[in-house]
Amino acid sequence: QDSLKAKLEETGTKTAAAVAIDPRSGEILAMVNLPSYDNNLFAKGISAEDYQKLMSDPDKPMFNRSISGEYPPGSTFKPLVAAAALQEGTINAGTILDCPAAINIGSYRFPDWKTHGLSDIKKAIAESVDIFFYAIGGGWGDIQALGIDKIKQYADKFGLGYKLGIDIPGEAPGLVPTRQWKQDNIGEKWYLGDDYHCAIGQGFVTSTPLQIANYTAAVANGGTVYKPHLVSSIKKTDGTEEKILPVVLNKNFISPANIQIVREGMRQTVTSGTAQPLKDLPVEVAGKTGTAQFGGENKTHGWFVSFAPYDNPTIAMAVLVEGGGEGFSTAEPVTRDVYQWYFGGR
Repeated sequence: QDSLKAKLEETGTKTAAAVAIDPRSGEILAMVNLPSYDNNLFAKGISAEDYQKLMSDPDKPMFNRSISGEYPPGSTFKPLVAAAALQEGTINAGTILDCPAAINIGSYRFPDWKTHGLSDIKKAIAESVDIFFYAIGGGWGDIQALGIDKIKQYADKFGLGYKLGIDIPGEAPGLVPTRQWKQDNIGEKWYLGDDYHCAIGQGFVTSTPLQIANYTAAVANGGTVYKPHLVSSIKKTDGTEEKILPVVLNKNFISPANIQIVREGMRQTVTSGTAQPLKDLPVEVAGKTGTAQFGGENKTHGWFVSFAPYDNPTIAMAVLVEGGGEGFSTAEPVTRDVYQWYFGGR
């Protein structure tokens, strides 16, 4: 919370969220929403004046962004798409594409943020190569398309597009669209460009920070999706204690070899990709930057997802700075602060 507050002051943005999860159990280690409010105001019955002030605040301090906010996940969605393509066999660890600055389909142009050249899936994750993900999402050259149906199938398995069942109210489902959804809600058929946009976490895809943190935890632990929970135990009036046991929502849907390729790509993000400032932390970190466009004014949310220690993860995290520009300049420094504290002798 301290680190996020400082970053918001620096960037002039006002809203952010972060979720940290234990990838071994689904237990929530931390959940931050900014702006926040003093919940002591509610302890003895809140005054009408204080309540009105909170409710009329345009930055919505009462809104739990971590579980209720639905945002385009941007490139944080790419490890999921990579896992799906590897599992479906449309690519393998040795698949190499020569990635230009853009793909032109008819009169439409699908750009990347730079020309990446020869890329395999690990480099595509580490350097966030849009062209590679356009190719596996919608097909290009010799690469067969996953298409939205398969992308949705794997998103469902990873816990995106529906409520995970966390033990507090207000959770939102997010959205991983279908062809029928677009027809019903937009009144248009599904196009190749929709596959391309969804494959990089844009278009109609939205997720909550909780969902993105929870799916990152599944990548961290080798492919088990846990139900996230805040309460670790309940003490009863008779003095007994009921421990809340981990609940598995899904597992064994990606082979260990394929999930390991994705993990290696996320580690490469830190060693030679878009998150190199995390290289000198006291533990080995794996991660993925995300910069998600929203609205019509080239505004972007800054995301960073991560887990550590790389070989035996005990924490997985999603940090979102709303309207905070590039993920590497906003959410990533917050992640660095947290790990420095968490593993550096807190």
